[in-house]
Amino acid sequence: MSLSQRLELRQGQSLVMTPQLLQAIKLLQLSHLDLVAYVDAELERNPLLERAEEGDGPVVGADPSEPEPPPAAAEAEAPSWDGETLSADRAGLEGDLDTSLDNSFDPDGAGVGPKAEREAFAEGDPLSLTPAVWSGVGAGGSFDGAETDFEARLTRETTLAEHLSAQLELAVPDPMQRLIGRFLIDSIDETGYLGESCEAIAARLSAEPAEVERMLAIVQRFDPSGVGARDLAECLAIQLRERDRFDPAMQALVARLDLLAKRDLAGLKRLCGVDDEDLAEMIREIKALDPKPGRAFGGAPVEVLVPDVFVRPAPDGSWLIDLNPDTLPRVLMNQAYYTRVARSAKTETERAFVTECLQNANWLTRSLDQRAKTILKVASEIVRQQDGFFANGVTHLRPLNLKTVADAIGMHESTVSRVTSNKSIGTPRGTFEMKYFFTAAISGVGGDQHSSEAVRHRIKQLIDAEAPSAILSDDQLVKILRKDGIDIARRTVAKYRESLRIPSSIERRREKGG
Repeated sequence: MSLSQRLELRQGQSLVMTPQLLQAIKLLQLSHLDLVAYVDAELERNPLLERAEEGDGPVVGADPSEPEPPPAAAEAEAPSWDGETLSADRAGLEGDLDTSLDNSFDPDGAGVGPKAEREAFAEGDPLSLTPAVWSGVGAGGSFDGAETDFEARLTRETTLAEHLSAQLELAVPDPMQRLIGRFLIDSIDETGYLGESCEAIAARLSAEPAEVERMLAIVQRFDPSGVGARDLAECLAIQLRERDRFDPAMQALVARLDLLAKRDLAGLKRLCGVDDEDLAEMIREIKALDPKPGRAFGGAPVEVLVPDVFVRPAPDGSWLIDLNPDTLPRVLMNQAYYTRVARSAKTETERAFVTECLQNANWLTRSLDQRAKTILKVASEIVRQQDGFFANGVTHLRPLNLKTVADAIGMHESTVSRVTSNKSIGTPRGTFEMKYFFTAAISGVGGDQHSSEAVRHRIKQLIDAEAPSAILSDDQLVKILRKDGIDIARRTVAKYRESLRIPSSIERRREKGG
């Protein structure tokens, strides 16, 4: 075997994931909230980027070869007052106006007094101020002319811990007991339940478990009713005691909430020793209680699903698809600023930094533009494929997968998957995630296919319309669906029913009293 060296020339193709390509792929799958955070970070990092405001001109399109505007002329026009030319120097201007320039008003402050009077206030002599100065002070007014930050004065909801702590200060004077009470309050979660056992709290505080139990009993008498409970039964029992309704029959009912969940009314009647009318009244009282008493205090704000795309009907019967401008951060690359900075760069490091900022700014603006176009293209194809849903509702939802959309618009499935992640469409029927329109296919009679979401909706319709004396079992649902042309198995019906959190036919029969 001989060893030799030789040169070979080969031709091949390969995909190189450049940083710019990785950035474009990353931007595709970001939600609009994550995108705003990403753009904000880039604005802080890159001095050539700036946020586009309403009415901004095309900063990106500025000609880099265009010379900078000439500096302002040194010979400024002489000041004038009421048609008379005034002196340009300070001494001459004070002589012409017959006053000192220190005795002037802040041109940017509405209702702000003269400088001398503001200094008098700062030196602790507010009585020397004129009424005109005080007229500018009040809601939103200030002596220094600074703008008031109204957001800093906004109120917020009281948290559950703050609400309980305020009651603790009034109810418990002893410092040691108050310390245990604060620890108990800190251990109560946002729903109002105690998340730690009294034994564990006593061990951490080196206190007696009986003392912690006594303090817990005090906390459980605080508002809201039911707070500090260790489980659902205790939470309901606290509320019933305050209503003076925790009699032996109700105690037996609260102790067997599992039978109530199963709608075993016959077993509850035997256990509580009451008739049908009394049991129904007891169940109504239980339903009127709050199982999560802490959720009314300073919980996390409700996040509204903001659509990335709006779909609205057109006069000719088609659909108009528009991007939501509120979810598209607009950034511009200031070419004029780049020209000035590039000219002033002296070292190689400075020039490399400016060039890198320019490339990153150009890539970011292009990636944002491409992202918006791709979202619009995918959304338009989804609307075209699911035209029946937008016109007639969920029963006309068609089976759809990523490959169908990708082939129609000439993109890869992975690109469509990234675009539809964390995106939503606002329609006349509500706001839906883009993934909602991609459903599996269920075979039907004659080769037709039905969307799994449409079948799930049909099952819910049938169960909602059933009479108390004719509860539909899963087998009966299968027969009805097959009459409608949907070939479906019983286990699939059971799976869809459970995903809709609909109880079985036995539990529904108990609940409806059939």
